[in-house]
Amino acid sequence: MTGVLGAIADDFTGATDVAVAFRRGGLRTLLFFGVPPETEELPAHDAVVIALKSRSTPVADAVASSLDALHRLRDRGTDQVYFKYCSTFDSTPRGNIGPVLDALSQALQAGTVVTTPSSPAHGRTQYQGHLFVGDTLLAESPMRDHPATPMTDSHLPRLLRAQTDTPIALLTHDVVRRGESTVREAVSQAEGYVLADALTEDDLRLLGRVVADAPLVAGAAGLAAGLALARTSTAPPASDIRAPHGQAVVLSGSCSARTLEQIAVLVRLGRPTHRLDAVGTPDPDDLATAALAWYDSLNGAEGPLIYSSLNPADLKRTQEELGATRSAEVLEKATGLIALGLAERGVRRLVAAGGETSGAIVTALGVRGGVIGAEAAPGVPWIHPVDDGQPALLLKSGNFGDPGLLATASEAGS
Repeated sequence: MTGVLGAIADDFTGATDVAVAFRRGGLRTLLFFGVPPETEELPAHDAVVIALKSRSTPVADAVASSLDALHRLRDRGTDQVYFKYCSTFDSTPRGNIGPVLDALSQALQAGTVVTTPSSPAHGRTQYQGHLFVGDTLLAESPMRDHPATPMTDSHLPRLLRAQTDTPIALLTHDVVRRGESTVREAVSQAEGYVLADALTEDDLRLLGRVVADAPLVAGAAGLAAGLALARTSTAPPASDIRAPHGQAVVLSGSCSARTLEQIAVLVRLGRPTHRLDAVGTPDPDDLATAALAWYDSLNGAEGPLIYSSLNPADLKRTQEELGATRSAEVLEKATGLIALGLAERGVRRLVAAGGETSGAIVTALGVRGGVIGAEAAPGVPWIHPVDDGQPALLLKSGNFGDPGLLATASEAGS
């Protein structure tokens, strides 16, 4: 392959995940938060990832922003586009996975599009069209209680059919196991979207070879890694760019079960914690002012946590009292203001838990893009902004990382 691989990610943490997948596969990868300026000079690269905040926006907005990103990628000479969505297929009955796929497919005249959310490194696999989180069906996992996009069905063809009129085919694992030529034949005979079973990295590498020349591919980071390997046979050494020394602060808005575990570890370690209570203080400026005053009182304590994460019961009560939309707006604005205040105070590392939280921080700080550094966990790299003076960022999807991730990433001297 001689052209550039372009990726459109539906949230910021997913963008870092797919950027790491490309980098591991040997592609020189640039990551931008939002669509980069048309005239901006870019260093030599094999892949460009554009991070959007389109996962839970209204369908029309998600489609419009995705098409805007597509046009910029095509202007940059991309010969292939990867639409990155979450490995837990986060969606609502209306979208946004199906509508964005429809728009991109039509714009690229893509024909058949292979897709899978399988990402074994993160414990996500697809079998017989059903999505598993570890050894548990998606609808029986903690994702069933997700505050914005509760996933109560595990059957991917049924989930996707609710979002699109495009034909959907299932490529089952028994076909994948028969080898590349059989898979190519099956894909060539299919129409519309092909949801491919994949249980292992070998399955995804095979699928990557099959779709290496397709104009549009979609999925989570697993298939992205397989696709990157199909485009280059020489992987570079792992990045030696490390997180800087200096104070780190954890900002968490994710309510996922894994993030709540990670917060519990911080509490057990005795880390200072400050909760953002949108019901008690529904003004984002007041929330931020109080949080920064609390931070100032700590005198440099190791890895403090500022969080709005709640368990499902408390989250439901908060949303009932304030409204889901209003509470999210208040907390996201407050988090952005806090990130700005922390940067002004010389904090050198910000550890963010949750896609919306990460988006709020990046937007508030005005981070345009960055260099992908060392990974703190699979798919969770340190990002070093291209603009001087901005803190290094660790943007963690809610479900990612082991229980100790937030603690280790925010240790003094890490």
